[in-house]
Amino acid sequence: MSGFGTRLVSLTRKEFRQLLRDRSNLAIGILLPMVLILIFGYGMSLDVKNAPVAVVLEDSSPTAHEAIAGLQLSPTIAPVLLSSMHDAEALMRERKVDGIVRVPADFSRALAAGNARVQLIVHGADAGRATIIQAYVSGALGQSAVRQADRGGAAGAAAPSAGRVTVEQRMWFNAANTSTWYLVPGLIVLIMTLIGAFLTALVMAREWERGTLEALFVTPVRPVEILLAKIIPYFAVGMLGLALCLLAARFLFAVPMYGSLFAVVLSSMLYLIVAVSLGLVISSVTRNQFLASQVALIATFMPSMMLSGFLFDLRNVPTAVRVIGHVLPATYFMDLIKTLFLAGDVWPLIWRNCAVLVAYAVGLLLLARMVTRKSLD
Repeated sequence: MSGFGTRLVSLTRKEFRQLLRDRSNLAIGILLPMVLILIFGYGMSLDVKNAPVAVVLEDSSPTAHEAIAGLQLSPTIAPVLLSSMHDAEALMRERKVDGIVRVPADFSRALAAGNARVQLIVHGADAGRATIIQAYVSGALGQSAVRQADRGGAAGAAAPSAGRVTVEQRMWFNAANTSTWYLVPGLIVLIMTLIGAFLTALVMAREWERGTLEALFVTPVRPVEILLAKIIPYFAVGMLGLALCLLAARFLFAVPMYGSLFAVVLSSMLYLIVAVSLGLVISSVTRNQFLASQVALIATFMPSMMLSGFLFDLRNVPTAVRVIGHVLPATYFMDLIKTLFLAGDVWPLIWRNCAVLVAYAVGLLLLARMVTRKSLD
């Protein structure tokens, strides 16, 4: 084995021993990803289930009861039957119900005349939840209108009919219609960022504080060997985090993976190199544990969570925020990993995003090499 290989193996072995001895590193690298998987997988959901909605029946006729039957059968709406609008408004102010459906006293007569109306009031503090509840309630009330139209058509079958269009719905890329399928693949991005950038920056800054890196600088070891020896252990921890995410997605949350495992692993490796390189750059610039951890959180983990498309569609944000989001390497990996899980091997998108990640990896590795070389002067 050449001198380069011998030194690299020795340095890498030392880094692995140091990683295993420090329990805080293992907690961040293994325990924290497991906690994130459980929190985001089980504790976080964008779905609306059993939303309490007050139903004020000012008309007690069978026709009015039939109009709200769809609400009582809906798995997403939990109707609370009331007879007073005053009581319903009180519950809304106390945030005990998310909406009010008011069936007016002249509902039956207006329905017979063909101009019946039902009032819907939704609590708008959470705009996203309000929109979802509004859609659910409107759909449930619409079912009653369809049933009544069907009966009217049957009663007047002898008369000419204008016909009715039936919509057969199918949801692509999320057949279960659950936010878990949307969130769990994005966890891979967050965990890769946490292990690669945050953990690497923290540990490297600790070594700058202790002076262990300066001790290496006076040896014949080259800067490239130092960087590779630092990258390899945390790259291995990141791949372990990837394995935990894939196992959790498959066996805990039953999220399908329509794309190839090879593409998932390859793209994850590319992004992990990007994250580790970014952590090396941050630690070399700050050389302080506290400052490195804060910079890593602000510059990598938080943007990956908020601006990469993990929670919000970047097409719906202001232009300035969208531009910042598209500067982040996490955005391209997020798009890539969600496509691989839910849509399959869309090769034009895979090659394009992988090319962007390769460019980021090369650029950040060169920057880390340059910063480390400057530290030797």
